[in-house]
Amino acid sequence: MSKERASVPAHLRWRTEDIFATTADWEALYTSVSGRLDFSAYEGKLGDPDTLLACLRELNDVTRDLSHLGVYAFMKHDEDTRDAAATALSSRVDTLEVKLASSTAFLTPELTALPEKTLKSFIADPRFSDYDYTLRGILREKPHVLSRETEEVLALGGKMLGGFHDIFGMLDNADFPVPTIKVDGKPVSVSHGTYGVLLRSPDRAVRKKAFVAYYKAYIGLINTITATYAGNVEKDVFLSRARRYESCLDRALSGEDVSPVVYENLLESVNEALPLLHRYFADRKKALGYRELHMYDLYTTLVENAELKLDYEEAYKVVKEGLSPLGEKYAALLDEAHDNGWIDVEETTGKRSGAYSISVYGIPHPYVLLNYQPTTSDVFTIAHELGHAMHSYHSERTQPQEKADYKIFVAEVASTVNEVLLLRHLLRTTTDAKLKKYLLSYYMDTIKGTLFRQTQFAEFEYLAHKMAEDGEPLTRESLNDVYYKLNQKYYGPAVVSDKEIAYEWARIPHFYRAFYVYKYATGIIAAVSIVDRIEKLGAPAVEDYFRFLSSGGSDSPVELLKLAGVDLTKKDAFRAAMQSFEEALTEFESID
Repeated sequence: MSKERASVPAHLRWRTEDIFATTADWEALYTSVSGRLDFSAYEGKLGDPDTLLACLRELNDVTRDLSHLGVYAFMKHDEDTRDAAATALSSRVDTLEVKLASSTAFLTPELTALPEKTLKSFIADPRFSDYDYTLRGILREKPHVLSRETEEVLALGGKMLGGFHDIFGMLDNADFPVPTIKVDGKPVSVSHGTYGVLLRSPDRAVRKKAFVAYYKAYIGLINTITATYAGNVEKDVFLSRARRYESCLDRALSGEDVSPVVYENLLESVNEALPLLHRYFADRKKALGYRELHMYDLYTTLVENAELKLDYEEAYKVVKEGLSPLGEKYAALLDEAHDNGWIDVEETTGKRSGAYSISVYGIPHPYVLLNYQPTTSDVFTIAHELGHAMHSYHSERTQPQEKADYKIFVAEVASTVNEVLLLRHLLRTTTDAKLKKYLLSYYMDTIKGTLFRQTQFAEFEYLAHKMAEDGEPLTRESLNDVYYKLNQKYYGPAVVSDKEIAYEWARIPHFYRAFYVYKYATGIIAAVSIVDRIEKLGAPAVEDYFRFLSSGGSDSPVELLKLAGVDLTKKDAFRAAMQSFEEALTEFESID
């Protein structure tokens, strides 16, 4: 059973009083923010630089204070999801956020409507230096903004156009016919949560039954899911053409200020490296001793009983050792995080599951939520979440508020850098051949899942949208055919592409946020390249990396990665990631 929160030592709990010492302080700020949500005095006057500057500064102040209220409420809720008072705090913050959004809805349309010359004059004005990147984004999107009347029509249709994700969510959760299989003679539900666990079962018969049953449930919903996904893709085509983008991909990446060449480099580089992935699967087949390797055999461990079983203090020490190449200042911050209330460590009754890092501009430090257990995965989770925390910490202390928040495109880079550094440290220092083989397998599985698999998804999205743009109908047969052929291409001759896998596209919720999944792949590619530089160049590469950590959202994410020596508009970083995978694979093969 989980512990009660009160029984957890204070040094293992995060310190929310660093945000608000008392609930009364929270209430006082809430009252203040409630009276500062009306921005109507600025409407229609944003062409005047003094008025615009005053508006932006006031909005920053309100947004910062509202974020403090929201983060505190969010964290208190996650400490104990049963706490009705904490839930009520979150609901009250939600109400203020809706009011602020409504009150400031005029801002972007009004700024976009300003003449290009006016916007450029604001960008060149030193007084707007905190806001120049935001204004450049508005200028960049200006050609894609339509007439006021057309924008109003599109806004009216926003809920309808955005409804496909919600429809899939209802199908995938509320209406999903959860199948049941027998395990050791007892019925077990194959839910979304248990499916991954069952696929890791050492019992191959259990894995196969779970796989077949799970996909049978999706096959039963396939006509409705097909109509939903096809509608979502057609919506993307409609909006891209209405806003005069070259393609759906162009529209999606433009919103992130990322060049389509990055996407193209990813697909091309991964396709070139598929023989390495095929070799990995051939090794997996050999290690498992199977005549045929099926899709349900791809997640079970290759090395039994080699788990890292460290208590939290031991694990934190190992993480700190693994991150030592980042220098003494980074190590001092790790001590600060450990000793001074940054981290909520233990699983307790009612506490939110999983792990995350959270931070908001102006709060003394970031926070990390864990539910630590003595497993290899949880050791790496410490490193991962601290990577997020340190990225936020450095950006918020270097950048002005408007530029402190980094884009999703680079959000997983710092966390993955930490994981790769930790893994390489463990590989260098372990003398246990079995543990080393397990760690190599762990690393290859990470690259397989984060780089290769997400790129497969990205290529499917690209092809599905291209079909729609070319006027080809998206049917269950055409989508299944595209996905099945991709699966055969990615997994190669050592793996049997079972017929059920043709339906895998139908269960991926990220597909309803088109051209999102590729960022997982580019994130790990950038991280591997950064670690390579740190190991080869030492202090100069660490300095470059800290420039990236401190850059927040001050420029295009692709440009910011160049600060750390990674240029995703070229293929060097992509090749470095593939080389890292090959080196791990070769070492794995060399261990008996």
